[in-house]
Amino acid sequence: MGKLDGRVVIVTGAARGQGEQEARLFRAEGAQVVVADVLDDQGRAVAEELGALYVHLDVAEEDGWRAAVAAAKEAYGHVDGLVNNAGILRFNTLVDTPLEEFLQVLRVNQVGCFLGIKTVAPVLEDGGTIVNTASYAALTGMAGVGTYTATKHAILGLTRVAALELADRGIRVNAVCPGAIDTAMSNPAQLDPTADAEQMSRALDELYRKLVPLGRIGRPEEVARLALFLTSADSSYVTGQPFVVDGGWLAGVSVI
Repeated sequence: MGKLDGRVVIVTGAARGQGEQEARLFRAEGAQVVVADVLDDQGRAVAEELGALYVHLDVAEEDGWRAAVAAAKEAYGHVDGLVNNAGILRFNTLVDTPLEEFLQVLRVNQVGCFLGIKTVAPVLEDGGTIVNTASYAALTGMAGVGTYTATKHAILGLTRVAALELADRGIRVNAVCPGAIDTAMSNPAQLDPTADAEQMSRALDELYRKLVPLGRIGRPEEVARLALFLTSADSSYVTGQPFVVDGGWLAGVSVI
């Protein structure tokens, strides 16, 4: 028996990184998974390996969401869960951020999350779940990533409002708030076939040894396990909450 037996879950940004690990873990726990992404080749490969359904989805396009939901229902008959995982990051100071860049990040991170809730919630089975990917930066500030931080704060607001509005149907809505995680977002070497991604991972561990109480960068599998908890019956009395998975980074800094 898996923790998600009989459930159908849509995972966005599932072609790689956290989303891929969520899709893999959910499938291993018995769910039918809809792998949604704009990276078609990678997404299809993941879906084929898992025996899952792949759908092309630009999360900022409402028509794309409608098509993804229709495909999920056609394939499996119902939808029980959503993981709004897709997101992008840009580095810039606020005063140097072009409006176009700000809107690009907002479009994917914030609008994408909003459209996911708006489109999927009406078709979710009662007792369904939504997990939104926020960030450590949703609960504090971080210089150099102001646009990203603003969108992740907004995702927490959307999470809380959705939890209130959907509670009468038993639909639970929560947010995962990862710190630094070893994905392509933090480790661009994963996108360069000529680079040594494992060497970069070791370098990141050394960097975060000085910043994070647990002394290393996080792994996408660790975020996936938290998303599983929030999607399964293990969290049956939990809704409207942010859950930080950051190795203790948010707790503070040590001076000794």
